[in-house]
Amino acid sequence: MRDLRLKIDLHVHTRYSHDSTTTLDEIVAYAKKRGLDGVAITDHDVVEGALKLVQKVKELVVIPGVEVTTSRGHVLALNITRPVPTELSPFETIQIIHEAGGIAVAAHPTVFYKGLRGHVDSNFDAVEVVNASAFPFFLSTYLSRKLAVRLDLPQTAGSDAHYASELGFAYTIVDAAPEVDEIVHAIKKGATVPCGKAIPWKLRLKRGYFGIKKKL
Repeated sequence: MRDLRLKIDLHVHTRYSHDSTTTLDEIVAYAKKRGLDGVAITDHDVVEGALKLVQKVKELVVIPGVEVTTSRGHVLALNITRPVPTELSPFETIQIIHEAGGIAVAAHPTVFYKGLRGHVDSNFDAVEVVNASAFPFFLSTYLSRKLAVRLDLPQTAGSDAHYASELGFAYTIVDAAPEVDEIVHAIKKGATVPCGKAIPWKLRLKRGYFGIKKKL
């Protein structure tokens, strides 16, 4: 019997995000290195990188998505192939994502400086409970899990990688066939196990260095 448990990083950025330098080739290379079956490309408010990787790669499941900037924080839109308007309320954003055939995941909802604190409800399809970039990691994970349980929502995990070496430090085990629609359906019904750990400080310091370098 075929094992349908897939290891997928559900929160990944490419150079199409304003604060990332990761190329599409690096996404593929590091996904293989980390033993991932797939990735969700969730650049900030743009879909170009996701759509290009979908066309480019066949040996890796690529879920097109966006990390949408709302008026209250960030929302991951998965299985989306066009941009979602920014700076709307989380409720309005979720409605647009659903109308486009996608699912809405509350991104790092309890992180102090960019979370959706106080604005996550049962309109979401899932809650990102493990985010490898979150700080403080253990507190964020604990509070996010508690939130997901209280709302009875599926739980996901992703690295929130902005640089190639960060890819795969957090990931979601999804019980689904290796097809985007099947994976999205499985997430929505809660056939997921969030896994992972914090990105090491050595890599976090590199992120700060390259972030400064990109601005120069």
